[in-house]
Amino acid sequence: MLYRLTKIVSAPVLHLLWPTTVTGAEHVPGTGPAILASNHLSVLDSTFLPLVLPRQVRFVAKAEYFTGNPVTAAWMRATGQISIDRQSPTAAQDMLEAAARVLKNGELFGIYPEGTRSPDGRLYRGKVGVAWLALATGAPVVPVAMSGTDKVLPIGASVPKLGRVGIRIGGPLTFTGSQSSSRDRRRVTDEIMAAIGALSGQEYVASYAPARNSAK
Repeated sequence: MLYRLTKIVSAPVLHLLWPTTVTGAEHVPGTGPAILASNHLSVLDSTFLPLVLPRQVRFVAKAEYFTGNPVTAAWMRATGQISIDRQSPTAAQDMLEAAARVLKNGELFGIYPEGTRSPDGRLYRGKVGVAWLALATGAPVVPVAMSGTDKVLPIGASVPKLGRVGIRIGGPLTFTGSQSSSRDRRRVTDEIMAAIGALSGQEYVASYAPARNSAK
C-alpha cells in the first residue's frame, strides 16, 4: 500500500520535471519473477525505472541509505528497497540470497551487473552475480538501458537538474547451465551485457568499472 501511494504521488511529479520516454515496457512479464538487468549511470536509475512500470521492482541498496538522511531512508522503505551491509565480508552472497528470495516470491528484481555506476558513461564488464541469479532461479533476464539520468544527477552532485530520461527495455532472455560453473556464469553474464549494450549504444569496456565508496 505504501509503495502504491508513493508511486501515485511521485510519478506525475517526475514525469513533469523529467519527461521520460519508455520503449519496450511490454517485455516486462505481467506476472511471475524476472530479473531486470540494467546499465547504471546514476543513483536515480533505481527511482525512474520502477516508476514507469506497473509492477513493483525491488533493488538492494547499501545500509547507509536506511540510517542516514531521514527523507532518503523513508523513500527506500516506501519503495521496497532491500538493505545490505556492503562492508560485510558476505555482502555479495547476502545480496544474491536476498534477490533469490524476491524472485521465488514471484516478484521483479532489479540489478546492475556492472556493480557500480559508470564513471564516464561507458558500459563496463559485468560481474557474474547476475548469471548466478538467473541460473539458480531460472528467472528470465530482461535487459534494460537507461539514458539521461547521468545528466539529471551526475556523480558527485546532490541536486538534480532538469532533463529528459530514456528507458529502453529488451525482450526476456532465458539461460541454461549451472550456477556453480564459472564458465557458464561468465558466458551468461557476457550475453546479458551484450544485450544491454545493444539497447544503450554505449561504448563497451572489457574491464570492471572502478569501485566507488559512494556507489550503489
